[in-house]
Amino acid sequence: MGFPKGFLWGGATAANQYEGGWDAGGRGPANSDVITNGDPKNGRMATRRLADGTVETVTAMRPDPLPDGAVYDTAPGHYYPSHQATDFYHHFREDIALMGELGLKTYRMSISWSRIYPTGLEETPNEEGLAFYDAVFDELHKYGIEPMVTLHHFEVPLALSNAFGAWQDRRMVELFLKFCETVFRRYRDKVRYWLTFNEINNLPFGFLASGMTRFDPQALAQAAHHQFVASANAVRLGHQINPDFRIGCMLAASRVTVYPKTCAPEDVQAAWEAACRNYFYADVQCRGFYPSYQLQYYKRQGIQVQMEPEDAQILRDGCVDFISISYYRSTLAARQQGKQSGDPLNLGEPNPYLPCTEWGITIDPLGFRIVLHNLYDRYGLPIMVVENGLGAVDTVAEDGKVHDPYRIDFYRTHIRAMKDAIELDGVDVMGYTPWGWIDIVSAGTGEMRKRYGFVYVDMDDTGHGTLARSRKDSFAWYKKVIASNGEDLD
Repeated sequence: MGFPKGFLWGGATAANQYEGGWDAGGRGPANSDVITNGDPKNGRMATRRLADGTVETVTAMRPDPLPDGAVYDTAPGHYYPSHQATDFYHHFREDIALMGELGLKTYRMSISWSRIYPTGLEETPNEEGLAFYDAVFDELHKYGIEPMVTLHHFEVPLALSNAFGAWQDRRMVELFLKFCETVFRRYRDKVRYWLTFNEINNLPFGFLASGMTRFDPQALAQAAHHQFVASANAVRLGHQINPDFRIGCMLAASRVTVYPKTCAPEDVQAAWEAACRNYFYADVQCRGFYPSYQLQYYKRQGIQVQMEPEDAQILRDGCVDFISISYYRSTLAARQQGKQSGDPLNLGEPNPYLPCTEWGITIDPLGFRIVLHNLYDRYGLPIMVVENGLGAVDTVAEDGKVHDPYRIDFYRTHIRAMKDAIELDGVDVMGYTPWGWIDIVSAGTGEMRKRYGFVYVDMDDTGHGTLARSRKDSFAWYKKVIASNGEDLD
């Protein structure tokens, strides 16, 4: 059986980690542009300038609320990786030519909201920003590459964070829809595949993921509802503008691939509860209503989500056409002394049956097959794998090349697992876009040494380097995989 004809082999990146040109072409600053590279062990840091002009730093993941009158801003003497990233903005023609050489059928990317509406509050869009993406899409089509565009990938106009805390405020729903309508109409004949919110269940990552400035359970639940309504409205509008649009949601599937630490019933229950806190996000977008288990959870937590009378119908009418996922790892859960162990933002306990990367990420190809099966069984929707990859330290050898058999082995085992899900489990998988097809800045730590790509970019953790592109050994291997439609994995 193998992979179906027309399977969408591709590659993936995000604007905030790859595009650069942060202040070029009329673009306004985004939340990602005030996040420094920080300490790799503790996550990236967000630099904030307070009302009196002093500067403090807080973690970009779950920062404390800002004091009254304080705003996020850049500060002298700090390095902000998103400002240049690996500079797709000035290298897009060169990079898309490499995509064509690799044989990509699709390229999953994101549009920077603040490149289209610099503050998010403008009445008219920034034409120079729209023209940039026109040029990108035209170049992709020149090589026969289908764009797949994420509308919200950990990036909001910074002005919306500073004005009202971004997604904790209902006004974001209409502002986001204005942005969606602009790009849907502009690119209706250039882009067919769209994703609404990247890894929507990673909303608790805080300022990094959403631009929010409050992170108590009530604020997070309300923000999630605003994103659900915004996503559903975008789906409905997109289908009106072009009925051929296929619009999906996006789930961090590593967070629903949860094993109990032991076979103790309490650990099994803990694993199920941990998965449910993440399945919930896809349940609403794929089924069109809040599941009963989540409503009961909110009730127990004393959380009351404010909903407008029309919201229930909006959610029912705005279900997605497919589900897309990222998958990097599986996790463990356990119940200890009546309390679930671990924090939803950390990596949890290591699994003794699985190897880990240098960053503590478990390598679990069978878990990939398991989650594909579970998601298809749960929703019955086609699945697009839009992120899967290995972050590793690559060394340029004496011959000037990067020899990365570890990356080839990672992809070989995961592609085989995906093939098993299709052949043995009957899962409808649309395509596969490894993260990232080229070296980009890490979202979690701001590092460059944590490399994912088939293409090496000459840049270090402080932004120094020539930005020259070169092919790793994995480039030739993946090219062969695509040309054989996944049959040649040797």
